[in-house]
Amino acid sequence: MKPLLHPSIQDITVEGILHALSDPVRVAIYARLAGSECAATCSNFLEMSDRSIPKSTLSQHFRALREAGLVRSERHGVEMRNTTRCQEIEQRFPGLLPGILAAFKQQAADRARAAKRAATRRG
Repeated sequence: MKPLLHPSIQDITVEGILHALSDPVRVAIYARLAGSECAATCSNFLEMSDRSIPKSTLSQHFRALREAGLVRSERHGVEMRNTTRCQEIEQRFPGLLPGILAAFKQQAADRARAAKRAATRRG
């Protein structure tokens, strides 16, 4: 099996982090993973918000997060367990990830309120 490549902390860039988190599914995956206290597999993310995501698509999202240095993936039998590298990145770029995650949560809350208002107007 091909070994997994994880960039060293010195090779992680702000541009790479922002690019990886520019996809709405990836930032949602990362936010959920960052809020978890344990490792998670792709199967934990098959249902995101109101849609199903194929496992093959999820593995591509996790690869992008791994290559950006945001997650560490380890093989355990047939499973791939993923954890964030929040602490390492916080030391390299203080405040970057908490700021991005706070903005994501605010945006999600705003969208949920807007969807609720729209549903109330229709019904």
